[in-house]
Amino acid sequence: MAYQKLGRNSSARKALLRDLVTDLFLYERIETTEAKAKEARSVAEKLITLSKRGDLHARRQVAAYVRRETVDGEQDAIQKLFADLAPRYADRPGGYTRILKLGPRRGDAAPMVYLELVDRA
Repeated sequence: MAYQKLGRNSSARKALLRDLVTDLFLYERIETTEAKAKEARSVAEKLITLSKRGDLHARRQVAAYVRRETVDGEQDAIQKLFADLAPRYADRPGGYTRILKLGPRRGDAAPMVYLELVDRA
């Protein structure tokens, strides 16, 4: 399977993707570069599909990847994924995310995008 290295070694790349996917589940919309968004999208789609199964093994597989973080005392990313997002996408066979282009970043002209969940609240 092909992937982009994103200018990082493997451990830094995995940590970056874990953080991006966790933030995507918590905030349902993140601003990042186009290359990072395309990589994070594939991981997020797989985790949402896994959460739709809803069994204990799926929850443990997701917990092994997603960081346990909370926003202002709210539920963490894993709880939100299984309690809110999985039922929202129960009838959808895929395509849970979209990428909206924003234009170049001011400092280095990197193409910036929003990575967001479709049907977000």
